[in-house]
Amino acid sequence: MTLGKVAVENKTMGGMQGGAKTAAPPSYEEATAGSGPCYGGGYLDGGDMPTEFGWDDRNIRRVFIRKVYAILMTQLFITLAIVAVFTFCDPVKVYIQANPVWYWISYAVFFFTYLTLSCCTRPRRQFPWNLILLTIFTLSLSYITGMLSSFYNTKSVMICLGITALVCLSVTIFSFQTKIDVTSCQGVLFILVMVLLYCGLFLIILLPFGYVPWLHAVYAALGAVVFTMFLAFDTQLLMGNRRYAMSPEEYIFAALNIYLDIVYIFSFFLQLFGSEQE
Repeated sequence: MTLGKVAVENKTMGGMQGGAKTAAPPSYEEATAGSGPCYGGGYLDGGDMPTEFGWDDRNIRRVFIRKVYAILMTQLFITLAIVAVFTFCDPVKVYIQANPVWYWISYAVFFFTYLTLSCCTRPRRQFPWNLILLTIFTLSLSYITGMLSSFYNTKSVMICLGITALVCLSVTIFSFQTKIDVTSCQGVLFILVMVLLYCGLFLIILLPFGYVPWLHAVYAALGAVVFTMFLAFDTQLLMGNRRYAMSPEEYIFAALNIYLDIVYIFSFFLQLFGSEQE
């Protein structure tokens, strides 16, 4: 599941146009484009002091944040409902474990819709296709998460859900309150993702020769840390008052990224702290 976020550079899209007095922070693509326009809204004279948004910019940004979190809450409710069914309903649990083909179909659908929404601007901005694709993406990833949860006992799943909720709430509050600009750390995040990818490949190579529990625990702990940092990164992109900002038109993309971060955090916590069913 870690293939969904190998490149950090794909996480930010178009910057928001500023008000009459000042411009909003540029997106990562605009800031690194060789022939793009010159922005002065991110930082004053290249220094460390952020500029202030105009009233219209702040109002638009607040509406954007509310829209993203409304979509995110809907996604999380759907995922929680599916995980609960797959965890508490024994006939469903037995069926999905006996038919792994549905897992691979769901993974293919998840990967296709993720690439479509991440790489294609028109589908994720055109109503109602953006909501249709996001719904399919949410259902497929919810099935994957539910099937993963079905192999762990109920107490472990509930504990990991609680830990995930506390971690995500703490990271969100930290991202909104701190003066640390996580959006400027995309190089560090890229390196951590590559380390996580190589660890996963190493585990796959070693698996036929025997299961190594401590190595799997290290991999799961590293994955939880990496996607917790990604959650802070995506949250600050959403805020729009940091070095890089996400366009208010990208509410689908913003909700998708934060939702994916939370699901990954839960799945890694489940691998780290969960107890498998006997």
